[in-house]
Amino acid sequence: MDDADWLSTAGQDPEAVERPYFSVFSPESDVPARKPEALRPRIVNASFAIPKPRMKPAIHTGKRSLQCVPYAREVSSIGIRGDAWTWWRSAKGRYARGHTPEVGAVLVLSKTKRLRYGHLAVVAEVLNDREVLVHQANWLNRGRIHRYTPVVDVSPNNDWSSVRVWYTPGQKYGKRAYKVSGFIYPDTLEAKR
Repeated sequence: MDDADWLSTAGQDPEAVERPYFSVFSPESDVPARKPEALRPRIVNASFAIPKPRMKPAIHTGKRSLQCVPYAREVSSIGIRGDAWTWWRSAKGRYARGHTPEVGAVLVLSKTKRLRYGHLAVVAEVLNDREVLVHQANWLNRGRIHRYTPVVDVSPNNDWSSVRVWYTPGQKYGKRAYKVSGFIYPDTLEAKR
């Protein structure tokens, strides 16, 4: 079904309308995309349904070089300081933490030989149970801001313990998988009580 055919089905029962599956995976990708069963057309009004457009990954150069920590702190409003890898431990007892992506949550990549300070990214959009788009700074070590960068869960148990990150200049996923500590949610624990 092409876009024109799909759009001509507006007004029909959404359960009966097959929606084209939009994924950030390229055909050359070696990471299989899984179509979520609950993926349905977004209904704008009763007579017309349109797919939600996806923003393309983009790199922005600011007036000054940015590191991931101050950028994540500013974008997420999570008031933690210190190297990226320390955020997971520092959030304990202050912020809710978990292993499920949510918009506004900070994705904490663990400290490794390759990521000596860890890395932080803020979830901009959850695409499905294994794909998110993030905003981040300094991913390619040039202090730039990367917006709408796809990140895919490649963990064998679908638990977000390992991810691959989109390489925007090459328009493909990077070859390395990175260990994930988890997600820090922007609500403080005190606010939830």
